[in-house]
This record gives sequence, structure tokens and C-alpha cells, in this order.
Amino acid sequence: MKIKFILFVFFSIWMALIVRVFFLAIESNSYYEKLSINNTIKKEEIAPVRGEIVDIKNRPIAVNKLGFKIQLKPHLRFKKNLHIFHEEIDNLVKLLPQLDKEKIIKRYVKKDSYYNHNFIDIVHFISYEDIISVYAKLNLRENLNIVSAPKRFYPYNEIGAHVIGYVSRANKKDVQNDTLLDLIGYTGKTGIEKQYNTFLQGEAGYREIKINAKNQEIQEISYESAKEHRKLTLGLDIELQKYIAKMFENKEGAVVVMDVNGSILSAASFPGYDLNIFVSGMSHKVYDDMAQDLAHPFTNKLINGLFPPGSTIKTGLGLLYITTDLTEQWTADCKSHLPLGGRIFRCWKKKGHKKTSVVKAIRESCDDYFYKGSLIVGNEKMSEGLTRYGLGKKTGIDLPNEFIGVVPSREWKMKKYNRRWSLGETANTSIGQGDFLVTPLQIAQFTALMATGKLPRPHLAKQIGKEVYETQLEDVLNEKEKEKLPLIQKAMYEVCNYPQGTATHYLSSDIIIAGKTGTAQVVAIKQDIKKRRLEHEIAYYNRSHAWFTSYGPYENPKYVVMAMVEHGGHGGAAAGKMVSDIYNKLLELGYIEERYNKNKK
Repeated sequence: MKIKFILFVFFSIWMALIVRVFFLAIESNSYYEKLSINNTIKKEEIAPVRGEIVDIKNRPIAVNKLGFKIQLKPHLRFKKNLHIFHEEIDNLVKLLPQLDKEKIIKRYVKKDSYYNHNFIDIVHFISYEDIISVYAKLNLRENLNIVSAPKRFYPYNEIGAHVIGYVSRANKKDVQNDTLLDLIGYTGKTGIEKQYNTFLQGEAGYREIKINAKNQEIQEISYESAKEHRKLTLGLDIELQKYIAKMFENKEGAVVVMDVNGSILSAASFPGYDLNIFVSGMSHKVYDDMAQDLAHPFTNKLINGLFPPGSTIKTGLGLLYITTDLTEQWTADCKSHLPLGGRIFRCWKKKGHKKTSVVKAIRESCDDYFYKGSLIVGNEKMSEGLTRYGLGKKTGIDLPNEFIGVVPSREWKMKKYNRRWSLGETANTSIGQGDFLVTPLQIAQFTALMATGKLPRPHLAKQIGKEVYETQLEDVLNEKEKEKLPLIQKAMYEVCNYPQGTATHYLSSDIIIAGKTGTAQVVAIKQDIKKRRLEHEIAYYNRSHAWFTSYGPYENPKYVVMAMVEHGGHGGAAAGKMVSDIYNKLLELGYIEERYNKNKK
């Protein structure tokens, strides 16, 4: 029995050994073969070159500047190699004295480890002009790699800064959301650069190479080029952008020049800032000084600036009035003041406008007409209609982080403040004051609706690679509103062309335009003040915002031109000449045909 047991044990051990040998020799072959390949074949990703952004006439507005990055071999900080490390750093700084030695060492230390066998980026970018004289000397050093590395460059500096946006170093959160950024290093942070970042940055390529035990390349096995140089064409005209920027020197505000179908020809927020300072980085002091500037240069006022619209919304309200509870024949007897809820609601004209219809009310911007009309129509219909016309919601422009603004209503106030609505708030809303807030782009979109009866979706992109951006128009007016819209357009014409029009005396446009002025108060006027001070007599930050929004040519609406000057006072006085000059520039550049030039008819 003992012999049988010993034989059984002996046989079992041998069987186990045979099975193990079979597994190691046959079954594990593919596994170890893969390990062997990984030890000898290395896959390297190839960073794509970011695509260019060009304007409507193919002029580059965001390009890549030729340059290089410098890499240092890993593991040089180990004791036996430490002298080599210091020698390489000292030699590099000697040849390129503009480099920061401490910063180079810090970058190397951060990435160097036993597990990293790749060369480490120690200089992210150095221009072709700076490196060319020492390139040969550096390239001979076996511990250094010099790799082509383009850098984003904005040739027009601050022109169109808020809509173009900028790229800068990708942070940890960026890399977590897109692993390609670990290879590229830079990503779009604002504006168009951020909105179309995935398209512009392209896709990585790769190469498979065979290496030896010293991590030296022996042979290239395969190669796939990166998908790069994707071009984004905008509808912007950079010449027009420069023209408007010069016009807005030492002023704050925003301008939009937009095709009535939504394609933006020019859009700018003022003051601006030089985009290039963000690519390389700036000191904390420079950033803090700009961030604390009361003019808010970092804020894109086109979509992130919220302002009371003042009288600019009277065109839409007039349309709502005459298509709901009022008729176009209904008139208000403007006596310059309306007692309501224990306070006096004033009209801007001291002696009043007397008998006022909807056309006269828009033409001469009679507040009393809109006060009294709002009390009949009511806030619910007003807020519903104005929201349908595009206010209080995003325009849908191809820019990130657009604000929605506020069209005040009973429901909105109860939800936000848990308080009841008052008739005084209805009256305030009717002249674009109180809690009413809009972005300049919303007013431009709203004006396009008044010009054509269609609400366009504003857009900056004209062509994304080979794909043409599709225009989107929304039909938001009901049949009665479409029928009465010509009456509102007539009133807007009279604003700019009749002696009593609020803009007429400030315009010098070579084409016939229609529009609406707006003077939006920043600080409420006290009830006991009987004589209002002139805008230029008021402290700057207490002055009203000046609006003038328009479309032209009047006979065949082609473009909307909207200008808003912060603390500019009266809309026509502050912005009338600007808007006129923009239309004349559109004529000069050929965007508006000469047959609409009233001086040549």
C-alpha cells in the first residue's frame, strides 16, 4: 500500500511539472511574445499642428508662429549623472541667456522619475530667430532634443479679442477631459478658440519604432500622420474690426454688425486686451491690474455684459400692444408724468408729447405711451412676447458661456425674490428699466427680427473646414404680428429720417436706415427732483448707457448695426455718428451696393 501511495505522489508531481512546462512553452508563448514586442517596439504619438483662423477675406487672424521646444534626457539627476545634468543646464543658459534657469530645473524635476524614459520638455517654446544661431551647437549634444513646436500668435493683438479668444497651457482638468492635451500642451480657453477647440486642435498621428535596450531607435516600422492644419473661416472682416476699434478708443461698450440672416461681419467688446499675453503667460501683477480695471477688459460684453435695454425694446412692445389689447389707432395723452403706486413715472420730454400713437411713440420715444399701454396689456403678455422675440434667452451664437439676461415677470420675481409683482414694475419694464437686462447681441438679434420678421441665430463661423455653416431663421411672429410689422418698421424709419426722430439729427449715413435709440438709466432719479440734470453733468459711472440699434438699407434690409456706449448718455448723440460711419464703411467695402447710396440717386 505504501509503495502504491509513493508511486501515486511521484506520478502526480511529474504530471504537474509536465503540465506547467506545456503551459510555459506553448500556451504562454503569445503572452510573452507580446511582452517581447513591447520591450522592443515603441509607439510615439505625433502632436497635430493647430488649425488657422481666418476672416471672411482669408486674412489670418490666429496663426502658428514657427519655433522649437527643447527636451532633456531623463534620469540625469541620479548621483552618477548629476554633473551631466548641471553641465547641460549651464550650457543651455549660456547659449540662450534669455532662458530662466530656475524654471528649467523646476520643469525637469517635476517630470523626471525612474518610470519615465522619454525626453522631458524643459523649454516649451523658443522662436526660430532666437535659436537659429546656436541650433547646430545644441543639436550636437546627445542629451538634448530640439523639436519643432509652433506657438499660437494673434497678428492683430487686441482686435476682436473677445470673439476670437486665446489658447494657453492646458491644466489638469483640461487634460482629464481630453487626453490629447497631455501631448499638445495648449488648449482654447475663450471665444472661438474654445468653441471650436476640438476641430482646430486636430487629431494625433503616431509612429511605431524598434528600439534597443538603451532606448535608441533602430528602425521605423509604421507611420500615420496627424490630422492637422484644419482651417476655420469666420464671417468677420478684420478691416472693419480695426475701423470700429479705432472709433471706440477710450470708450467702453460693444458693437455688432450682423447680416439680417445671422452672419456676424463685426463684433467687438471694449476695452479689449492683447491676446498674445495669454499664450506665453503673464505676471500676477499684470493680471491683477487688468482684472481690477473698472472698465472690465476681460468681460465679453457682447454676450456676458448685462445692461438695461432702455427704449430699444419699444419697437417690440409696440408690436405686442397693437396685436393684443390695443389697436394702431389707440393713443395716449402724454402729459410728461403718470402717478402710479405712490410715485410719479416721468416721460423724458418735460412738456409731454400730447396725443401719441404707436408710430409717434416709437419715433419720439414717448415713455408715457408705453407706461399706459403696459397697464392695459399687462406684464404676462409683455414678458411672453418679448421672450418669444429673443430676449431673456440665449441667442445660440457659437461662443461659450453666453448669458440669458432677464425679462422681468410675476413668475420670475416670485421665484427669485419670493415677492409679489407691482404695477410700477410693469410700467418700468415697458421702457426697458427696472430688472430688465439684456446683452448687446440680444438687441442686435431683436433688431433683425424687427427688420425682416424672422429671428436669426447669430454665428461667427462661416466655414468649418469644408463644411459651410448653415443659416438658421426662426419664425416667431404670429399672423397678426406679421401683418402689423410694417407699421413698426415705418416708425423705425421715422426715428432716423423725420425731424422729430430721436436719431435724425445725429446721423450722417450715406444710405437710408431705420432704427431705435435708447438711453438706459444706471441710477434711479429721485422723486423729489423736478429738473433733471444733463447727462454730461452727472458723474461718469452714474450716466446712462447709450444705445442705438438699426438696420439698413431701409428698402431692402441687409445689415443690423448696433452700438452700445457704456455711460455714454443719450443714444443718438453718443452712438449716432458711430453707426453712420459704420454704414458708410460697409458701402466703401462693398457689402452694401452703391445703388443704395442716397447721395448718388
